[in-house]
Amino acid sequence: MLKQRHQLFVALLSCVDGLVGVIACYGAWAVRRVMIEGGFPGIQSRQDLIAWAREPLALLALPMLLLFLWAFGLYRPRRDSTIIAEGVQVIKSSLCTSVGLIVILWALGPLVVGGWAGDRIIFIGDAQLDAGRIQLGTLLVLLPALLLLERGIFRLSLRFLRRRGINLRHVVIIGTGRLGRIACRTLDRNSWTGLHVIAFVHHGDHAHPNARCVERPVLGGLSDLEHILEETKPDAVYLALPATRAAAMPALLRRLERFVVDVRIIPDVHPRYMPQSMAISDLEGMPILTVRESPLNGYSGMVKRAFDVIGALLAMVVAIPIMLLVACVIRFTSPGPIIFKQRRVSLGGEVFNIYKFRTMHFVDQELTAEPNGPSWTSRNDPRITRLGAWLRKTSLDELPQLFNVLLGDMSLVGPRPERPELIERFREDWRGYMLRQHVKAGITGWAQVNGLRGDTSLRKRLQHDLFYIRHWSLGFDVKILWLTFFKGFVHRNAH
Repeated sequence: MLKQRHQLFVALLSCVDGLVGVIACYGAWAVRRVMIEGGFPGIQSRQDLIAWAREPLALLALPMLLLFLWAFGLYRPRRDSTIIAEGVQVIKSSLCTSVGLIVILWALGPLVVGGWAGDRIIFIGDAQLDAGRIQLGTLLVLLPALLLLERGIFRLSLRFLRRRGINLRHVVIIGTGRLGRIACRTLDRNSWTGLHVIAFVHHGDHAHPNARCVERPVLGGLSDLEHILEETKPDAVYLALPATRAAAMPALLRRLERFVVDVRIIPDVHPRYMPQSMAISDLEGMPILTVRESPLNGYSGMVKRAFDVIGALLAMVVAIPIMLLVACVIRFTSPGPIIFKQRRVSLGGEVFNIYKFRTMHFVDQELTAEPNGPSWTSRNDPRITRLGAWLRKTSLDELPQLFNVLLGDMSLVGPRPERPELIERFREDWRGYMLRQHVKAGITGWAQVNGLRGDTSLRKRLQHDLFYIRHWSLGFDVKILWLTFFKGFVHRNAH
């Protein structure tokens, strides 16, 4: 019955998606007709009816749209996915549909899909746009916008109903330990999923009579599992066994094969060992749980690199006159090199030379400037020149790191790079410290715009760096760069 309801649900949703796709196609066609051709064709002949059917391109776009929505998993039952995650898939589906439509129109030509291109053109600035380009450009914007609106309304309506006890799926959690309680409370907090925990099964063979867990009844132990499932008839079973009972998992999964329920496994891995998002993949039937990897692998890394190069080049236009002025002042106020180079660590533990304007009195800084061993500079450090103190306070000493960004050693945004000697010390004392090297070191970062600079709490800095890695997005980088203009340059902790 549950499977039949889901099939009906998918059929209705695909019909609504298709209707929205058709509306988008006719909307784009309407814009083209109003802007260029001054009106719609009449409906007086067979040829007019053919124009109404062919010119909006709905007959070509609709099958592709439904195919891509299905390919990107938008018809699978995913109650625990977020609206943002679904929105990303909707945008991907819409863009693929638009690109596919362009390719088909190019391949078939105007004779097969006659009339869509039109004869008239308009000028926008120096650009010459014909009817077909206006229509396709409008569709490229209108299709994802309408689909996002439709899916958003649909999701919010479902959340409204589920919070009021409608459209729920009943869940039984196997495991009454710490993991089972966390699973129950997490589902309770996220009532929009419609996943409602009705009972627990103890992870031992037997449970105490009238036992309760998170205000739900514990109906028995594993020896009573079949009887419990037959009586409660849940829609889903969540396996939240403690690590000490992991050996019971294969036999338990075999027993659950006799029941028509969805089965999900919650691994007993402490959150402190998973500071980044997990992902599940499949290799020839072998499930692989990815606990930790760089968020910048693949396409994301390429996008961030392009953003860094473009951003660094734009920043150089403004920074080069300032850098030349600072270099001249350093040269005439104290002896020694203008640029100070120091070994730092970036992505994957790679060591590179970071570039900074020299802010200390010149000595062999790598060997003798730190008689007590590697350490951070402190406030009122006697090694710092008067000009150097001002450069550090305004962060102008960091400007040469734009060259590090262009060379690929650093990024515009990321955890600040640390020295190899200090990393060897911190990696043993601070759990998760090495995870900072899953992304490139940055000129500015989430910790820096939150005032964690200089001799401040290493624990808080690490927490902010890991938060950045876990929640990385290009928008997050833009936000940090924007905040840097107001909070990142001049700060009382910069010294």
